[in-house]
Amino acid sequence: MEALPVRRVEVTGGASGIGQACCRALTQDGWQVVILDANAQEAEKYAAEIGAAWYAADVSDELAMQATAATIEATLGPVTAVVNSAGIVQHPRPPEKLTMAEYDRVVAIDQRGTYVSCVAFGQHMARRGHGAIVSIASIVGMRSVPLHAYAPAKAAVIAMTECLAGEWGPAGVRVNCVSPGYTLTKRVAVQIEMGERDAELLKRNAALQRLVHPEEVADAVVFLLSERASAITGVNLPVDCGWLLAPSWSTYGGLRPKADNKPLSSALSR
Repeated sequence: MEALPVRRVEVTGGASGIGQACCRALTQDGWQVVILDANAQEAEKYAAEIGAAWYAADVSDELAMQATAATIEATLGPVTAVVNSAGIVQHPRPPEKLTMAEYDRVVAIDQRGTYVSCVAFGQHMARRGHGAIVSIASIVGMRSVPLHAYAPAKAAVIAMTECLAGEWGPAGVRVNCVSPGYTLTKRVAVQIEMGERDAELLKRNAALQRLVHPEEVADAVVFLLSERASAITGVNLPVDCGWLLAPSWSTYGGLRPKADNKPLSSALSR
């Protein structure tokens, strides 16, 4: 009986947050996971926990990423999928208080880093004639928010997803992205505990009235990498509990209160 081909996936930013949830979900789905993270200590620790390989690299460093991709391909074997989850956030500062050093760092990791990773691994996939890439964008890349570096960088991830899907589609490589809403990662949980984020405000501005869980984003990623999504490329899939649609309801007084469980009247039930 012929052995099934190894499904090997490289996950940038895989040692924390959404990337970590993706690594666990992909491992459970039978993928051979390779964690790539700038934090070597955390990468090694989490890789040991889930039985994954790991490498340390800065996704914004083109040469380092090219070398890492070549090493992984030569040492472990062909990478058949990539998840681009490495990213940093910014404080919601007005433009005059957002330093260019902070701006440049956000763009370097979130935008440039995603592109560098796509090219480093995608070129090998294109030559082989198959592969799949999913990048983590954000709902803030689709709306106006006071994140003048982060939001445009995530909007660029959505745009590059479409561009690369067109570029590599004829070579059999699918490229998609997922846009999470406000997600209850460990970092966000700490911010809520410290009073830096208002959890109730975040919930009220989502149709489902709750935050997204990292595992829910991971489930979307696993689907888009799978053969069940074999005809899907160039899409941006929001996983946001309805944050994108809820704010426009404020013009009409906001989302309606949750319906009670009382039975409908006899007049309505006729």
